[in-house]
Amino acid sequence: MNKPNLCIALGRMVDPALGLDAVGELYLAEGRVCAVRAEGLSLGALPEGAVERIEVPGALVLPGLIDLHVHFRDPGLTYKEDMESGCAAAAAGGFTTVCMMPNVKPVTDTAEAVAALRRRASGINALPVGAITMGQKGTACTNAAALKAAGACALSEDGRSVADASVMRTAMAAAAEAGIPIFDHTEEDTLAGTAAGEACMAARDLILARETGAALHLCHISAKLSLDMIRAAKAAGYEVTAETAPHYFVFDQTRATEGNFKMNPPLRTAEDVLSVIEALQDGTLDAIATDHAPHSAEEKECGYAKALNGVIGLETAFPVSYTALVRAGHIPLSRLVALMSANPAAILGDPLRGTLSVGAHADVAVFDVAHPYHIAPASFRSKGRNTPFAGMEVYGKTRLTIAEGQIVYQDT
Repeated sequence: MNKPNLCIALGRMVDPALGLDAVGELYLAEGRVCAVRAEGLSLGALPEGAVERIEVPGALVLPGLIDLHVHFRDPGLTYKEDMESGCAAAAAGGFTTVCMMPNVKPVTDTAEAVAALRRRASGINALPVGAITMGQKGTACTNAAALKAAGACALSEDGRSVADASVMRTAMAAAAEAGIPIFDHTEEDTLAGTAAGEACMAARDLILARETGAALHLCHISAKLSLDMIRAAKAAGYEVTAETAPHYFVFDQTRATEGNFKMNPPLRTAEDVLSVIEALQDGTLDAIATDHAPHSAEEKECGYAKALNGVIGLETAFPVSYTALVRAGHIPLSRLVALMSANPAAILGDPLRGTLSVGAHADVAVFDVAHPYHIAPASFRSKGRNTPFAGMEVYGKTRLTIAEGQIVYQDT
């Protein structure tokens, strides 16, 4: 497919990786960033031939967002979500790269399964995450090198932890040798749902990663206990990264009364919420991910006790985060962009994403932060409607998403 020459003009370009925060013009050609023009700044060469000019005065022009943690339910559970609807939801939220967790049916535990998913990506860069153990049964390790060669971006047992420490140690050693990161669900089964359970498993896996040299990324961190441990580990020189999700810095456990506020880890105390915000400020947390987890209405609208764990987030993550963090004065815009784009790209080891640098993939997200709107689940591209943010007034509506030079979403 031919990729048009595009110029995104009059928007505020923000890219912490490039040190850029200026109104100007961004030029895209052949699926790459070819030039950046702003007052006092001239990078790259303008494209040859005709250029389609898209003017976005007053909007933010950012590197395409990267979500390290999504569940597309495909194969096996496509009544909740499928590859096409998941990718469409990502594009509608400004995401151009997502990492798909392996707890589908069958589990993504072979090179063949990874390659099949990779081929089916629709419009955006949808990366499979391979399982740590075969069938996610916690016993036999998958072939880390083969999964990476097939296109897996990481290994994870998300939805559960590897209970056996010796199995996890073996898996980490293999992942380190293969050069593929571990995306770690941290939950001690005997303390499931508790802050202590999250922190205990995080501590164990920090130790194992230190010993094996594995690149460890801790998923959906929600508790002060875990954050204290991660902060201390980083201070001691441990190579670890960690993410949280928007619901953990917006809501506390007092909201956990109906299905759309039920997820794993669960909502925590008000003190935990403040600790998550502090960790986003001081660098203890490296990324904001969504843990996008679609379910049917029947699976969520059945009372809190019976509802399945999980909420969706691709189409709300940026506006909720911008509103709750930037507009609220907790972090600057450049920090939010780093948390949702540059840092995830670094965690994936991909220097050509998460930036507007010349030569990078032409992944761009444009957001309107001047006008508020109310989150309306009926408008979602996702099959899921299980959001805790329904009706919330936010700033940051997606106007345009470009993935590798192609327009994959445009607000009309």
